[in-house]
Amino acid sequence: MRFHILVIALFCCGSAESRKVRGISSSYKRFYREKKSFLCIDGSKLIPFEQVNDDYCDCADGSDEPGTSACPRGRFYCTNLGFRPHYIPSSRVNDGICDCCDASDEYNSHVRCQNTCWNLGQRERAFVEGQMRTLDEGLRLKQQLIEEGVLLWREKQAQLRELQQVAEDLQIKLEEHRRKKHEADRFKEQTLRALKGEDSAVKPENTLLNRNKDESIAPDEVKAEVVPVHGEERRLSDDEAGIKDAHGAPGTMSSEDPHLKAADRVAEWEATNLKKVEEAYETVNMEISDLQKKLDIDYGTDWEFLFLNGQCYKLTVYEYLYTLCPFSHITQKSTAGTEVSLGVWGMWAEPAKNRYNQMIYENGEPCWQGGSRSTTVTLTCGTETALRSVKEPSKCQYIMDFQTPVACQPVLKQRGVHSEL
Repeated sequence: MRFHILVIALFCCGSAESRKVRGISSSYKRFYREKKSFLCIDGSKLIPFEQVNDDYCDCADGSDEPGTSACPRGRFYCTNLGFRPHYIPSSRVNDGICDCCDASDEYNSHVRCQNTCWNLGQRERAFVEGQMRTLDEGLRLKQQLIEEGVLLWREKQAQLRELQQVAEDLQIKLEEHRRKKHEADRFKEQTLRALKGEDSAVKPENTLLNRNKDESIAPDEVKAEVVPVHGEERRLSDDEAGIKDAHGAPGTMSSEDPHLKAADRVAEWEATNLKKVEEAYETVNMEISDLQKKLDIDYGTDWEFLFLNGQCYKLTVYEYLYTLCPFSHITQKSTAGTEVSLGVWGMWAEPAKNRYNQMIYENGEPCWQGGSRSTTVTLTCGTETALRSVKEPSKCQYIMDFQTPVACQPVLKQRGVHSEL
C-alpha cells in the first residue's frame, strides 16, 4: 500500500514539476518555485500554485499559463538547445504545428516533431562564421581605402592650391593685357586722328606716330614705332606696319593706309591675347569651383568614402538598367533607351546609430501624377563595392542596397548564436 502511495506521489510531483517548468525561460524560473500560492508576475492576483499550467487562465498577464494556450496574451518559451531560444504566442502550443525546433510546443498533440535544433544551429554557426570572415576582410579593405582616401584628400587640396595660384597669376596677366589692349586702342585712335589731321591739340610727342611738317606720316616712322608684344618691346616689321610702295599718298584716309593698317593689327593682336587670357582665367575658376564643391562633401570621418566620387555602378533588374554614381546622381534606363533621373545627391540620412549608413538622392524627374523621384541608398558591409539590389516599394520612391568595404563597422562581440550553444 505504501509503495502505491509513493508512486502516486512521485507521479503527482512530476506532473507539477512539468507544469512548473514547461514554457519558462531560465530567468523566470524563480517565479515558479513550487509553493502554496503563485503571485501573477504583474502582481495583480494571488492563486493556488496548482492552478499554474492547468489550462485555465487566471492571471491577466497570462503568466500562470506559460505552458498552455489558455491565455490570449500568454507566451511559450522554446528552449531550443543547440539553436536560438525564442518565444512563441501561447496560442500555438499543441496546435499541430511544430514551432519550436526542439518540439517542446507540441508536447500534448497528435504531431510527432523531430528535434532539428542541432542542424539549424550548425547552419547558423557556419553563416555567422562566414559573416565574421567577411567583416574581418571588409575591415582590412576599409583600412586600405581610408589610407587611400587621406592621400587623395591631400592630393585634391594640393591641386586646389595650385589652381588658386594659377588663378592669381592669370589675374595679374589679365590686368596687364587689359592695359596693353587699352594702349593699342589708344594707339589706333591717335593714328586715325593724325591721319585725319582733326586734332591739332595732339602734340607729336604725345602720338604714337609722329607727323611730318606737311602733316603726313612717314612709313619709316610707322616701322620705328615700339609696341609691346608678348611682354617685350619691339619695332613693327614691314608687314605689320603695312608699308607698300603701291599705297596712296601720305595723309590719305583710305582703309588701305599702311599706318592705319598697322594700328589695326596691333589692336587686333592685343584683343586676341586678352581674349585668350580671359578664357584661361574663366576655365581655371570653373575648375576651382567644381573642386571646392567636391571637397565640401562629407566623405566620412577619415575620408573613407572619397574614392567613390567619380565612380559609377550599374545593375540590370528586369528591363531596366540602374546606374548609381555616388555623390552625384542615379538614373534608370529602359531597354527602349529612355533614361530618367531617380535623384541627385542630397545628403546622408543620419540615422541614430550610424551617420554613414544611408544616402539620400532627391529631385529626380517628376513622376506622373506625383512628386519628384527620389532614392534611398543603404550601405552594407562587403568585400567588394557593387550595387546589389533595387526596389520600388512605393510609387517613384526607390531603395538600393549598395555593398562596400567602407560600410563595415567593428563589433564588440559576436552576435547571432546564443551563449547556450
